[in-house]
Amino acid sequence: MPNWERRPKTQAVIFSEVICKVPSVPALVILPFALPLSELVELCAFQPGRQTTHLLHWTTSRTYVLEGLIGPVLLANNRYSAYKITMKALYCQQNSPGEEMTFVFQERENLPPTRDNDVKVQVRACALSWIDTKLLSEIKLEKELLPVGREISGVVLEVGRKVTFFQPDDEVVGILPLDSEEPGLCEVILVHEHYLVRKPEKVCWVEAAGTVRDGVRAYTALHYLSQVSPGKTVLVMDGASPFGTIAIQLAQHRGAKVISTAYSLEDKQYLERLRPPVGIRQPLVARVIDVSNGKIDVAESCLEETGGLGVDIVLDAGVKLYSAEDESTSKSQLLPHKHDIITLLGVGGHWITTEKNLQLDPPDSHSLFLKGATVSFLNDEIWNLSNIQQGKYLSILEDTMEKLSSSIFRPQLDEPIPLYEAKVSMEIVQKNQARKRQVIQF
Repeated sequence: MPNWERRPKTQAVIFSEVICKVPSVPALVILPFALPLSELVELCAFQPGRQTTHLLHWTTSRTYVLEGLIGPVLLANNRYSAYKITMKALYCQQNSPGEEMTFVFQERENLPPTRDNDVKVQVRACALSWIDTKLLSEIKLEKELLPVGREISGVVLEVGRKVTFFQPDDEVVGILPLDSEEPGLCEVILVHEHYLVRKPEKVCWVEAAGTVRDGVRAYTALHYLSQVSPGKTVLVMDGASPFGTIAIQLAQHRGAKVISTAYSLEDKQYLERLRPPVGIRQPLVARVIDVSNGKIDVAESCLEETGGLGVDIVLDAGVKLYSAEDESTSKSQLLPHKHDIITLLGVGGHWITTEKNLQLDPPDSHSLFLKGATVSFLNDEIWNLSNIQQGKYLSILEDTMEKLSSSIFRPQLDEPIPLYEAKVSMEIVQKNQARKRQVIQF
């Protein structure tokens, strides 16, 4: 029997349940300190049924201890049950339309059983992204408490009986679907296997979670909506944003010439310092247009850079829909007018817009017709709205991780944030005040 009396006491955080395969004993002995799995199995054989005040959670990397009175953990049909096992998860609450969102931690008790195609994941990092309550309302997914956090990376703890892509201890990354009941900001969650891919060993948890969303958006815009290729010219508006940075790196990797706008001197200096990871160390951005003072004409600068031919692909970060006096916020003053975008587009060009309320007047449509140009709306949620797109979607996730592993993608991330600061960070994200991607590290 192990000599466990000499082991030090430990303190730890709350996790969801015991991960231990000892189907032959009726009850587990749970100790108030870390214990390797092999010794736990041996101890169970000697002292079944003993009650303690801590619950052990075992993983391949280390052993955790759960605090609180649990009672005996019983085994039945290879499933563990306990009187009460809780963990914190972050949700957002909006009492009425127009009101500011509030973010609250809620206690979750005992995850539901793992379904056939589910993967139980211990979350190691979760990126924060803006919650589009209007979209959720339009597709009938609005609810009183909305789960927070969808881009996650973590370790597989358990898989359903029909899961074929993963097994316990795999390191995974993915994006939870819009209709997910699971908040990514929770220690352990259940995810359908078709929303996950393997995380490369070289990629850290924070980078994986912080890059996956922007990678999907960049691939959607540059590959599926515009077909970027060598020799084309791409204009990326607000290139110093997390999405803009990944879009620039993907476009340059595909052989395109990149132009970008900067909203501040700091952004301009960041874009000018961007270099490829290997090979000729030329700047990734051929020209940075500083629009912070409002004096530089974006259309004129782009036509000058392209010899009057115009750009082939435009990725906007929003556009000015009305006249200058109708725009209220300081950021909207920096956005180009929709007429400027049409002017700088080349023949056969592609305008990829994030402006969901874009309205084109008949003269605008006629100008696009004369150029044979197209307008596409960038909505990266489309991949999970139809199962027919699932294969392409998983390929995008895998390629994003591969490029992150090979340093082609170098994301614009803030310092990792502890879980107890998640509420404050999410409030900043929801107000669109974060210039770098915010990632919670567990």
